[in-house]
Amino acid sequence: MDDTTAAAATAKRTLRAELRKARTALPAEQRATASRAVQQLLTELPELSAGGVLAYAATPLEVDIDPWLREVLNAGRALYLPWVEGADFGFARVRDLEDDVVPGWRGIREPRAALRRDGPHPDVPSCAVVPGLGFDRRGGRLGHGGGHLDRLLSRLRPGMPTVGVAFGVQLVGAVPMEPHDVRVDVVVTEQGVARHGSG
Repeated sequence: MDDTTAAAATAKRTLRAELRKARTALPAEQRATASRAVQQLLTELPELSAGGVLAYAATPLEVDIDPWLREVLNAGRALYLPWVEGADFGFARVRDLEDDVVPGWRGIREPRAALRRDGPHPDVPSCAVVPGLGFDRRGGRLGHGGGHLDRLLSRLRPGMPTVGVAFGVQLVGAVPMEPHDVRVDVVVTEQGVARHGSG
C-alpha cells in the first residue's frame, strides 16, 4: 500500500465514524420525511424512468425507498436486489418485497436463496440505485468498508446509470477515493439531485 492509498484509507475510517454518528443522530420523523422526499425525486429522475432496476432494501438507518420499489414492481418493471453469502455476492430478481426477501448478511434484506440460482447477467438491469455511508457531488461514494457494492457495480454494463441515495447529512465536500472505488453518476438526497459538474 503506497502513501496515497494509506492516507485515503485512514481518511475513510475517520469519515465513516463521523457519518455514522451524524446519520444515527437523525430523529425518526426527520428520517421518514427525508425518505419521502427522496422517493419523489427518484420517481422524477430520467435515469430511472425505464427498464429493470438494481436497487437495495433499506436498513432502519438508510433512506427508505420501499414505496418507490413497489412503484417499480407495480409498473411491471423488473427489480433486482443484491445478496451476499460469504465471499460470494450477486443480485437476483424479486417480484414481492415480502415473500421474496429475507434477512441476510448483517441483517440486510436480500433475495431468498432459491432466487439466486442462475442469477441474471450483469447487462440485465438498465439502471442502479445504491446506498452509501457518504457521497460527494462528484459521485464519490463511501461504503461501510466491505467492498461488496463496489465490486458488484464494477461488474455492471459500462455506461449504466447509477444513482446514489443518502440523507443530506451524508453529503460531504469530498469522499477519499481509492483505485477500486466506483463513482455514481447521480446523488439524490432530500435536498435535491447532484450530477457531475452540477456544483
